[in-house]
Amino acid sequence: MPPAPPAEAGARDGGVIAVTRALQLLEAFALGESHLSLAELSRRCGLHKTTVLRLARTLALSGYMVQRDDGEWRLGPAAGWLGARYQAGFDVQNVLEPALRELTQASGESAAFYVREGNVRTCLVRVEGPQALRHHARMGEGLPLDKGSPGRVILAFSGEPGEVYEQIRKQGYHWSIGEREQGVATVSAPVFGMHWRLLGSVCISGPASRLPPSALESLAPLAMATARQLSYALAGKASAVPAALPPSRWHP
Repeated sequence: MPPAPPAEAGARDGGVIAVTRALQLLEAFALGESHLSLAELSRRCGLHKTTVLRLARTLALSGYMVQRDDGEWRLGPAAGWLGARYQAGFDVQNVLEPALRELTQASGESAAFYVREGNVRTCLVRVEGPQALRHHARMGEGLPLDKGSPGRVILAFSGEPGEVYEQIRKQGYHWSIGEREQGVATVSAPVFGMHWRLLGSVCISGPASRLPPSALESLAPLAMATARQLSYALAGKASAVPAALPPSRWHP
């Protein structure tokens, strides 16, 4: 028997099939695609055109999809509001962006904030560095947790076992070169919220040609200082930040 389509598989796992299919439709748009035809949506979702049309028209009633004059479909303004409300949960405009901008100015490299979404990490906000040659990351793209310092830090402070993660917890940061993407170097530190709940990781990144191990080690204190600043700001603490975070639950 052939494997069930994602919608049917989701229904068996306790989901509502109509909702699962509607989400499939919204997720069919790749980054950078402004519009898709009904036939292409049908192909990507593995659904009949009449089903896709019915779902699209239903989503359009609430502004999640919009049909263009040429008949093709695009994401609607309500989808954008969902993303904006998601970012607002991390106070991107008032806390994250200003802190990352300061980090970029201090380090001379790009800075980003990553969060865990299931088994992947995504870039929630990014500030590009001033250098002409720099590393570019696409916001919202799912990336592996076990490749690259931002994901490794998230795993370590989520309690992942193993010698490498124990070392990350001890030193409070991690750097990597070419682990996920060849020629890219990063150094990252954890960001916590209330009651030291892990929120994500702050990362400095740039080309490996400019950031050898010695440079990454020298940037680690900057990454940790910004992570500490964000931890207190996002946890609602006072703006005065102590010289070091209190001992973690792994190392009393």
